[in-house]
This record gives sequence, C-alpha cells and structure tokens, in this order.
Amino acid sequence: MGTMYYADATRVAIPLPDRDLAHIKFVIVNKLRRNEAFTFSWDKAESDGGGRSSVWISAQIPLEFEFDDATPPEMNREWLEQLSQAASTVNGLTPIPEPEKA
Repeated sequence: MGTMYYADATRVAIPLPDRDLAHIKFVIVNKLRRNEAFTFSWDKAESDGGGRSSVWISAQIPLEFEFDDATPPEMNREWLEQLSQAASTVNGLTPIPEPEKA
C-alpha cells in the first residue's frame, strides 16, 4: 500500500495500492507538466470516518508519492487513458478499477 501526501502544513495522507498510485502519479505529473490544475477525489476508509474527500491539485501545492514496492509496475496504457480523461472533467481524477487486458 502506497501513500500520496498532499501539501506541507496539513500533510494529508491518501493511502492507495501501489499499482493504483503509480498510475495516478503518472497522470498527475503529466497534467502538472502542462500547468493544468484539477481535483483529485477518493473514498475515505471507514476507520477514518468514511465518506469522500477532494483536494485541488496544482503545481503550487507540494505532493509526495511513497511506494512500499521499490520496483515500478508495468503501466497499463488503457487505464492511463481512462484516468487522464477523468482528470480533465469537472469531476476530476478519482481512483477507478483497472480495466482487464483484452
């Protein structure tokens, strides 16, 4: 299980499986390289009170990606495309299930 840390002062920890986090990181980095800001939303664990949270992702806000596995996974291009398209909508980027390979 990896973690995405958002901002410095509040340092929001967003736990995600390493594979999901690697794909989400890829999309975030590509959007920030183009100076595109967007929202990222996720379901909170029941142990954290449940519900849903959203943060604003922009180049001015520090992010840190921490992975448990030292080996980067092979990327699924179809999943990256789906995540990238979602990040460009009004709803923003959200973790979605990985599509099965055809």
